[in-house]
Amino acid sequence: MNPDPLTALIIGILFLALLSFLFLPDKGLYFKWKQARILSERALSEDALKHIFLCEQENRKPSLDSLAGVLKISRDQAANLLNHLETLGLLDVSGSGFQLTSDGHDYALRIIRAHRLWERYLADETGYHAAEWHDRAELHEHLLTTEAVNSLSSQLGNPRYDPHGDPIPTATGGMIRPEGIPLTSLPVDKVAKIVHLEDEPEMVYAQLLAEGLQLGMEVRLIEFSPQRVRFWAGGDEHILAPIVAANITVLPLKEEEIVPSEIGEPLSSLNLGESGEVLEISPSIRGAERRRLMDLGILPGTIIDVEMRSPSGDPTAYRIRGAVIALRIEQAHNIRVKKVRQEERQPAMVSKN
Repeated sequence: MNPDPLTALIIGILFLALLSFLFLPDKGLYFKWKQARILSERALSEDALKHIFLCEQENRKPSLDSLAGVLKISRDQAANLLNHLETLGLLDVSGSGFQLTSDGHDYALRIIRAHRLWERYLADETGYHAAEWHDRAELHEHLLTTEAVNSLSSQLGNPRYDPHGDPIPTATGGMIRPEGIPLTSLPVDKVAKIVHLEDEPEMVYAQLLAEGLQLGMEVRLIEFSPQRVRFWAGGDEHILAPIVAANITVLPLKEEEIVPSEIGEPLSSLNLGESGEVLEISPSIRGAERRRLMDLGILPGTIIDVEMRSPSGDPTAYRIRGAVIALRIEQAHNIRVKKVRQEERQPAMVSKN
């Protein structure tokens, strides 16, 4: 029994709609799947070039196993990837060894430039936590065109370093070699400045962040042993395992380069009913969060009163320029203040009749 013309027409329209959904150029499901696969393959190739480049920079020999481990692929997949990169003229493979060609070196630099500039953007212009910068940059580095990367660099003022202290390659491929030594090589009682925090592996970087360490912070080594590294930084004593402390790069300072100790005390140290005059916001507060605090009136010279604490102790309500604002302990800890006694506060203006 043949279907009536109306039913046949509806079936035909639905069939065409399904074909369009699957195969429509630029928008069809098949096209999107194919594009995603191409992007995934390209990202894998670019990550391989990055790994080989960084190994060469650190005088380490990349291997099939190291490549497979970093990219989380099998050795057979890693071998096929190396052959693919050699075919593209980006890699020289000889026996079990391989190294970047001139074109491969330039390509790797472009990806590293995109990655580190995007990390700089996330740190300076957004409110993302430092622990998120690396992974988000890993995604965007493969999507940014050379023109977009150059535009981003110009927007950020052509920075020389990313927020971890790694040098950002220039548009022409130049890169400043960072100075410094591991914290574990610093002589006891010597003062130095943190110039780099290694952001890989993730677990180690998370521990450095939990310690509140940041670029530019002065450190003084107190004790070094095979079991622990004890040092003073940011107004606190820190104790790390040597394998973790080795991920902190410092630059020893001359006596005249040492700046005075951190000023004031953290806002979080004030008790209910006490007041403090803002001296500074810690450099560890940056990007959107820093701008928000400044928009709230937290600027040098502002008087902040501790009004009320929640039952759990966090957050705390502060009176700032007539408005009551709730701040978390970690925010208040990074606002440095000078305690102000009530009798020292500027008296209110009295109008004369």
